[in-house]
Amino acid sequence: MMEVWNPLGTVGVISAFNFPNAVFGWNLAIALICGNTVVWKGAPASSLITIATGNVVSEVLKKNNINPNVFTVIQGDVEIGQAMSKDKRIPLLSFTGSSKVGAMVRSVVEQRFGKTLLELGGNNATVVMEDADLDMTLKACVFGAVGTCGQRCTSLRRLYIHENIFDSFVEKMVKAYKTIKIGDPLDSETLCGPLNNLRSV
Repeated sequence: MMEVWNPLGTVGVISAFNFPNAVFGWNLAIALICGNTVVWKGAPASSLITIATGNVVSEVLKKNNINPNVFTVIQGDVEIGQAMSKDKRIPLLSFTGSSKVGAMVRSVVEQRFGKTLLELGGNNATVVMEDADLDMTLKACVFGAVGTCGQRCTSLRRLYIHENIFDSFVEKMVKAYKTIKIGDPLDSETLCGPLNNLRSV
């Protein structure tokens, strides 16, 4: 088996607010290894993270004798993302966000025969079988749904529970949810902090 990495030119990256550095880092590394340059647009809600990360990456590139111009940060609202989607100078656009917006991005990029990488909203499920370690499963399900305030594409949204344990498991889950501390995310006792914006509520 043989892989051949062919650079495309400039790769556009539009990341979401919830894991801005991770998504950017995955895309940047692959794009640069394959010989591309990168234009990164972070989410408006995490603009300071985008700017700070951009400064750190630029310094790392300089210290390693790599031209920092292989990487550019742009920041702005939806208009910037729309311009990136339409720009023929960006043959590959990576978008992380909602399925609704992802469908629009794909449609616009495909109209100009560009390529997309889409990481969109999830609808994740856990199957709980009769022989599962129910204490461990309960903790995993609650954290999977509530950790990061349910604002991840990997957040748990559905449960399939074996009928023989359904009632007892749901009863335990209701009790567990009553113990969740909601509040200041800087408080170590808080499991569920604030949502990103009012629309999320």
